[in-house]
Amino acid sequence: MKLKFTKMHGAGNDFIVLDATRAPLAISDAQYRLIADRRFGVGADQILIVGRPRAQDPPDTDFSYRIVNSDGGEVEQCGNGARAFVRYVHDHGLSQKRSLRVATLSGIIVPRLEDDGSITVDMGAPLLEPAQVPFDSSGLQVSQVGRARLWPLEIEGERYPAVVLSMGNPHAVLRVDDVERIAVDRLGPALEHDARFAQRVNVGFMQVLGRDQIRLRVWERGTGETLACGTGACAAVVAGILAGELTSPVRVLARGGQLRISWDGPGQSVFMNGPAVLAFEGEIDLDALSAAPSSSLPQLSNTR
Repeated sequence: MKLKFTKMHGAGNDFIVLDATRAPLAISDAQYRLIADRRFGVGADQILIVGRPRAQDPPDTDFSYRIVNSDGGEVEQCGNGARAFVRYVHDHGLSQKRSLRVATLSGIIVPRLEDDGSITVDMGAPLLEPAQVPFDSSGLQVSQVGRARLWPLEIEGERYPAVVLSMGNPHAVLRVDDVERIAVDRLGPALEHDARFAQRVNVGFMQVLGRDQIRLRVWERGTGETLACGTGACAAVVAGILAGELTSPVRVLARGGQLRISWDGPGQSVFMNGPAVLAFEGEIDLDALSAAPSSSLPQLSNTR
């Protein structure tokens, strides 16, 4: 089966976008891993599948949207991917609406194409209760900074206080002095697989530069460190505002670019603004890819 694809990125967080609006795609987890593999496939952090609304979606839904990580696992939400989604839909003539209602595993999101070409996404309100993340906080002694609750996460006998929340997917945000000196490759995977997170967790390392600016690195579950993470940027800004260190709007400096995050407080939606860029388009022979020797090495999909 020959599969047409579009390669895009949002602040360096890169995606393969597939069109399932005309017919469903029969692709296995192993094939997704191969497509996302940076050596044997096209290469991407996530694969985005554009679909028509499903029977269970609200009647005013324009599209459905699936996100598959490079390890082949499907996840609930991807902020940078939402911006790429809108750009793809407009560029391929699937809709002329500037504002779309898109169904994800975590609910409806509303991305909007702005006049300057950037894209703003209403990411919904953050979920701040541990059970909503989900996060098992039993037996932990929480500390309070401003309105932020810091949960002591433990790695190899060391405790790392983190704000835990959901942006439609689980996040743990750690405040650090210097994001360039933190051991993301060691702490990220250890925290991702902490048994207290039933669905694993994305881990953000936030350095506050001022009340309206932060640096951020994110270890994404099922993918590893990415050059930017939209939901991670939202989670970090929420954590910083709750702690009284940040004031909306906040510029988030990721390794791949910048995002602008706005949030007015608990119960309110988080708004993310940033770019979505077309890299290239092409076609991949899925049968030939699956038959290649690399198909026996799916673990290489996360080696970067």
